[in-house]
Amino acid sequence: MGGVDKGWLSLDGEPLVERALRRLAPQVDRIVISANRHVDDYRRLGHAVATDSLPDYPGPLTGLSSALPLVSTPWVLLTPVDMPWLPSDLVPRLSSSMGEADVVVAHDGQRLQPLVALIRSSLHEDLAEWLEAGGGKVIGWYDRHRWCRVEFSNREAEFTNLNTPQEHEWADRAGKAPTGSSGCDRETRR
Repeated sequence: MGGVDKGWLSLDGEPLVERALRRLAPQVDRIVISANRHVDDYRRLGHAVATDSLPDYPGPLTGLSSALPLVSTPWVLLTPVDMPWLPSDLVPRLSSSMGEADVVVAHDGQRLQPLVALIRSSLHEDLAEWLEAGGGKVIGWYDRHRWCRVEFSNREAEFTNLNTPQEHEWADRAGKAPTGSSGCDRETRR
């Protein structure tokens, strides 16, 4: 969105980062925020903050790689800050399908949502090696592991990602998710 730090964009008078914290805190034991700008502002929210270990902010996996050393649980939840309507039952639904998987990814009934996932923390070294070798695509890294998807059919709006100023402006005026969402149109592996 034109270089704007999405976490501090306001929706219904609340910064997206605070909205995400409010929605996710009841579902997890600890929150680590991945941030590259306004780090002191994020720290003031009372959670650990990880900054990217690689220059030029090459993508969400770099943020995840930086956050994993701060996690002491066997699993970590990955979500983007610009999905302000994530389900209140996200973690229970994802965790019910963990089984033998290393990664459990949400599917909104229309699209895979690769940035909404439970990931084994033990994959940290593999992720670091993947990034050092030039890997960057989220799905490419998932494909190296056992992963499955969890259906959230008919709940596409809860996975709406505010990627453009127009989407953000519309959502702020409407107070709800716009129809449609962005995501990957690729079939998943089980």
